[in-house]
Amino acid sequence: MTWWIWIVIGFVLLALEFTAASLHVAFFAVGAFVVGLLILFGVALPLWAQLLIFTAVSLVAFFFVRPVLVRKLKLDQKKVVDTLVGEQAIALEEIPTQGLGRAEMRGSTWSARNVGETVLNRGQRCVVAGVDGLVIHVRAS
Repeated sequence: MTWWIWIVIGFVLLALEFTAASLHVAFFAVGAFVVGLLILFGVALPLWAQLLIFTAVSLVAFFFVRPVLVRKLKLDQKKVVDTLVGEQAIALEEIPTQGLGRAEMRGSTWSARNVGETVLNRGQRCVVAGVDGLVIHVRAS
């Protein structure tokens, strides 16, 4: 194949990486770019050698460079898009200590568990101490 086909393949794979954003496909784009540049600079390679170099470079980059980048970019950590801890909520009903009830926060009704040491009365302001799935853990503020 000619050099520009490998470069186009590299850019297509890079575009796929931007849509996936998982840092998997980009390393195959690196393999395509390496082969494209080798051919561009005059290294005459048969198709089987081009495919072999593409595969080898892609796999080496994937297995040895990807883990380093994942750690550096902190992609292996659980992403917290929006933390609710510290937000104010209002108890919609009386919630006993360690009991479940409902609370309103940010205009939505949430299931709430009272993790404080006092009973939360209806209409009382409380603060979010934690989140467990769709249940907010609240205590008196």
